[in-house]
Amino acid sequence: MEDHKRAGVVGCLLAAVWSIAVFAAGDEPQKPNVVLILVDNIGYGDLACYGNREIKTPHVDRLAEEGVRCTDFYIASPSCMPSRGALLTGRHPLRNGLNEQVHLIDELEQRVLSLDEKLFPQYMEELGYATACFGKWNLGFAPGHRPTERGFGEYLGNISGNCDYFTHVYNGRHDLYRGTEPVRINGYTTDIWADAACDFIRRNRSGPFFVYVPFNAAHYPNPKNKPPGEPAIWQAPDECFDLYGYDPRTRDERQRYHAVVAALDAAIGRVVRQVDDLGLRDETIVIVLSDNGAFMIPGRGLECASNRPLKGGGTLLYEGGIRVPCVVRWPGRIPAATVCREPLWSPDFLVMAVVVAGGALPQDRVLDGRDPTATLAGEAASPHGSLCFHFGSSSAVRHGRYKLYRRNGQAAWELFDLETDIGETANLAAREPHVLEALSENFEQFCDDARRSDAL
Repeated sequence: MEDHKRAGVVGCLLAAVWSIAVFAAGDEPQKPNVVLILVDNIGYGDLACYGNREIKTPHVDRLAEEGVRCTDFYIASPSCMPSRGALLTGRHPLRNGLNEQVHLIDELEQRVLSLDEKLFPQYMEELGYATACFGKWNLGFAPGHRPTERGFGEYLGNISGNCDYFTHVYNGRHDLYRGTEPVRINGYTTDIWADAACDFIRRNRSGPFFVYVPFNAAHYPNPKNKPPGEPAIWQAPDECFDLYGYDPRTRDERQRYHAVVAALDAAIGRVVRQVDDLGLRDETIVIVLSDNGAFMIPGRGLECASNRPLKGGGTLLYEGGIRVPCVVRWPGRIPAATVCREPLWSPDFLVMAVVVAGGALPQDRVLDGRDPTATLAGEAASPHGSLCFHFGSSSAVRHGRYKLYRRNGQAAWELFDLETDIGETANLAAREPHVLEALSENFEQFCDDARRSDAL
């Protein structure tokens, strides 16, 4: 048996033993609450617990101290819409049919994920969970495709890919919705989403609940969301500038970005504190991850965001576009202050939640996630042999220490050893042709399988 398969079997057995121990006290299994927090365009090097010495993120840092910090965690796409689709379906973008940014169709008419796709909240709802989404949707708002029509019992957020943090305007149109209707609320979006999540948790304290909080921070400021003559600058409440001793009127982009991340960190801290203050800490899984790497594009983050020490950024399949910060706290199951260096990715969380809630994985469709519980707990190797990526004309494969990358279908494959070259600077294709050939064949086999018409 291959090592990763053997490790997966061992991990499943350990998870089963843990489940029996936890559930033995009652007739019904104790279903943990799940708080899934997705941040927008936060890079691998944007958080203090990932090595940033300028930005202050005490709340996420504390969460890492109380759980596990992942160093080799991947998102399934380097762009926000397909990334969210993969997270919420547990399926690769090639398999669920959403592998691009759908931006030329009005959000109110977008149908970006087939209604045949079953979303994360639908699995949880069937298992008796109260469900809610607060924040950036960005997965289409045509009738039938809106959050409350796809498994979320409650929704408050912006339906587009981004909106102004204070006016809630996107491309000249008001973009704040409760359920399926527009709503007017004063405030900073990061705080609005956090407050709504805290209220939902309070109201559903008896559990179980699944709350998805996709913050729109720290998305870059969009000039199209501003009135004529108003500058497109990073926005945050004054107190977040005070944290650093910055003048809230500063035009220094790095300082303004620091304030945006500070506001985001504080909001995450409030949501986690609400869980803890209600005595739900031991019964709640908290997950924080980014939707893709920071953008390394002028005016969109190049001047102030960071994916260090990774190469590239959002929309690219270099590590900086797809390897993202991820922290998971699960008291009693995942040891505190630990680090997971095994390759995992975002589709895994749907599988983990369904399994721990006592549900059965679907037999009518292929899921690309695998239960990462034993891996996160340090008890098993990654449940994945390879992770395959395809976006635009670019392709990549992560397999163990190796990374295969191709800029487009006509370009030659490049091979990197991430253990010795995390920045992807030395192409080993000529020196290790056997590795390149094996991984490229692996990639083609995966794509053929994912694109089959009967791949549901």
